[in-house]
This record gives sequence, structure tokens and C-alpha cells, in this order.
Amino acid sequence: MARYTYAPFEARRAPELDGAPGRGAPVIVVGAGPVGLTAAIDLATQGIASVVVDDSNVVSVGSRAICWAKRTLEIFDRLGVGQRMLEKGVTWQVGRLFHGPREVYSFDLLPEDGHRMPAFINLQQYYVEQYLVERALEFPDLIDLRWKSRVTGVSQGAEGVTATVETPDGSYDLAARYLVACDGSRSAVRTLMGLELEGEAFEERFLIADVEMKADFPSERWFWFEPEFHPGQTALLHKQPDDIYRIDLQLGWDADPEEEKKPENVIPRIEKAVGGRPFELDWVSVYSFRCARLARFVHGRVIFAGDSAHVVSPFGARGGNGGVQDVDNLCWKLAAVLRGEAGPALLETYNTERIYATDENITNSSRSTNFMSPRSLAERRFRDGLLALADDTAFARPMINSGRLSRPASLAGLLGECPAAAQAPLSPGDPCPDAPLPGGDWLLSRLGGGRFRLLAIGAPAPADAPVEVLSLPCEGALARRYGPGLFLIRPDQHVAASWSAGPGASAADIAAALDGARACAARREVA
Repeated sequence: MARYTYAPFEARRAPELDGAPGRGAPVIVVGAGPVGLTAAIDLATQGIASVVVDDSNVVSVGSRAICWAKRTLEIFDRLGVGQRMLEKGVTWQVGRLFHGPREVYSFDLLPEDGHRMPAFINLQQYYVEQYLVERALEFPDLIDLRWKSRVTGVSQGAEGVTATVETPDGSYDLAARYLVACDGSRSAVRTLMGLELEGEAFEERFLIADVEMKADFPSERWFWFEPEFHPGQTALLHKQPDDIYRIDLQLGWDADPEEEKKPENVIPRIEKAVGGRPFELDWVSVYSFRCARLARFVHGRVIFAGDSAHVVSPFGARGGNGGVQDVDNLCWKLAAVLRGEAGPALLETYNTERIYATDENITNSSRSTNFMSPRSLAERRFRDGLLALADDTAFARPMINSGRLSRPASLAGLLGECPAAAQAPLSPGDPCPDAPLPGGDWLLSRLGGGRFRLLAIGAPAPADAPVEVLSLPCEGALARRYGPGLFLIRPDQHVAASWSAGPGASAADIAAALDGARACAARREVA
């Protein structure tokens, strides 16, 4: 099967270079990777225009991020690309852990039926970006994609922000009310503003290789501690579309990245890992990593998301998924502010909520990396002891850490004094779990996004409720995952407030909760 064909996008001359005013979009998005494109599409679905600038004119070279989690797929589905990704991607939910040649533990990430989206799919980042670009082009009046456009200056004032953009045809100034920086771990916007990521660097290097290979490996995540084909180190195998397999091999901090990337050094390692099967190299990189974030994600009218705001190790699939979930949290709030439905204080909830989620990701990522690559004798003894116990002792197996895989963060406790139904399975701040509905529909599809909804499950809603109501019977998965009651659902499909089925809530109660969700920053501070 032919490998991916990279086709450059057309870089058109900016109208500002000829004195034309441009479209006057209220948002500049810097970076046309998965996070920036998702932001532009999300804003467009809510009627908010943006200009997207990117210094490249092609999708990402190499597979890069490949593991897309259930919650991220639900977001992509709401934005019109989820089904396409699902059809192309390799679906998986089982992970297997090996110590040497022995399998010591396996896990199922979605053992319960009744979810539209799988636990994970593997899909190369270049496909994700291609599908997002093609979706963005369906909004010609709301998304202006500008390729070969590098941001070289950022300034802001009380009313807006201005980016200086350099192109092959010259430089110009682009003005907007807000700028969303989604330009990656080497963010130009972050550098221009004199901001730095704060956190921990890990003295470890890994070889990452995509190989094209015919093989009968199942669609599972396989992770080895001290495999026979790579003694004393760790290894990881993932299946991707188009007969491409991702192989990660731990190298050690002393490895020379340039030497290790040479085919004469890569090929013998891969031959051992795949048991002598014939293959061809598709993409190779050597990486080191850190777990770090900005102290704040909101800096006046400049807002950071994705790798420009935070970075983690790749184990656990928390980077790309976390970035998409950043803008899922941000865009409805930014749209509400731009429409005058909320004040700028609402954007502080993005800062608080996503820093909380990022810290959760960083904690899990750091623990995984320390387990996989012990930095002290005590850490190594702990790891080796667990691996030794795992063969015969059930309690030790779940403690083996090869990357705690991405899960959506609950914001429970961050939303202030929100109404909460007594003894309900969900709390305000929890993400909405999906559930099958009669007729083959799904709950999250019915809820949609971009606006608040009142979900009435086995309970009457006030006739004069201030938001659109979705009434459903309390049965099956809905009964287990929600229970009877009224649930005010945020545009990002998180619970904003809930009331028990009896006595329920009045229209005034719901209006007060709606105003509270729109009007004020989260009350809990995050260091």
C-alpha cells in the first residue's frame, strides 16, 4: 500500500499586504496543527470567525501523535470529523505488558458496552490534520487559513491584540480581539512574550520508528520491560493504518541522537524487535522530553493551548488529547465573551480548569516515566520488585506503570457553589458519559455543543426553562450513568449543575445556575 502523500497547501497573498482591511476576524489562531485547527472549527460552529496562521504549508511530517482517546474522539465527532477518523483509524482497547518474554498483565480500557466511540484509535497525525483542514475549508466565511505565515511580533492593549506576520511576500500586521497560541512546544508566541515552561526534564532518550510491514499483530498496545530483543530497556508497539507500525525503543541518556537515527543503526534494532519480518522504514526520530507548563495559560488577550501551554512525555497519550481538550474548554467561553453573553472573567475559568487538568496529566506522565526509567536505586528496586511479584500476585499487576493512558479530567470541585443532585452518579464538573438512545441515536450527538442544554432524565423540566430541553426516559445506560434528575450541561458537555428528580428545579433555579456558569471565574485557586 502506498504511503501517505504530502501535498502542499496553497499559500495565498494576504490582502493586508495590498492595503485591504482583511476580514476583521475577532480571533487569530497561531498554529494549524490538531489543536489550532480544532479551535478554529469549534469557533466556526458557533459563528465566530478566525484567521489561522501557520509557518508551514503541509501537514505534519511523520506520524507524531497517533493515539486518540475516547473523549477526544467525541469532541472531533461534535465538530464533524469523528466518524471519518474512526473509519480510518485502528481501534483498540486492550493493552498487554511483558517482562522479558512473559506477559505479566493485560487491561481493557472499555470493558462496558454502550459507548459510540472506542477507548482509543491509532491514527497518524498527518491524517488528523488533513481531515481537520478539509473540514475547516467547509467554513470559507469563518475560517481563513494562511500558510507560510510566521508570527514575528505580538502586542496587545485594552481592546485587542496585534500579530506581526511574515510571509514570502512581505510582513503585515493582523489585528483581532484575541489570539489563541496553538503553535506547539517551540511556540514562537510564547518566546516573543518572554514566557517559559516550568517543570521537570527527564534524562532519557527514545528511538521512535514507523515501519511499513505486513504482520498479524493484533490491534493492541504492547509494552515490554527488558525484552529479549532489546535487553535492559523498554519497548512499545502500536499498529497504525496502512500497514504502518509504531515502535519505541528506550536508548539511554548517553545515546547520540544523530547517530541513532542513521538507517544502519536503526534497521538492526527494528529487525530484532519484529522478529526478522521484512519491513521498510517510513519515519524515524530520537526524542527526549520533559513535563512542564506555563504558570498561566491566559495572558490578557493572548491565550495558550496545547503544547504551547504544556508538554508531557509521550507515554499515556496525554499530549495531543490534552491539547484538543484544552480548546474544547476554551472555545465556548471565548465565543460567549465575544458575543457579549459573558465577561472576560469567564476566560479565567479556562486558566483554572485546564491548569488543573494539565497538572493531573503531568503527575501521571511523570510517574510513568520514572517507573519506566528509574532515576535512583530505590525506584529501580521498586519497579523490579513489582515485576517479580506480578507473575504470582494479582495486586501487583495493576501497579506496573507503562503509561497511565489519557482520561478526561473531572472538574468536580472547581465550579464553585453549583447545585448538585443528592446521591447522583455525576457531580457538577464531570464530563458527560455517552449512552445509547432508542432508535440508534446517542446522547452526546443529541446534546451537541456550542450552547447550554437542560437534560431531563425521568423528571419533568419547567415549561419556561431558559435553555433548550432534552427529555429522556430514565432507563438502561442513562439510569446507570446519570440517574433521574435535571442536568444543566455546558457547551463542552460537562455537567454545570444538577437537581434531583423531586422536587426538581424551577426556571429561576436553572437561570441562576446558567448565569453563574457564564458569569464568574472558578472559585478554587490552582497553584
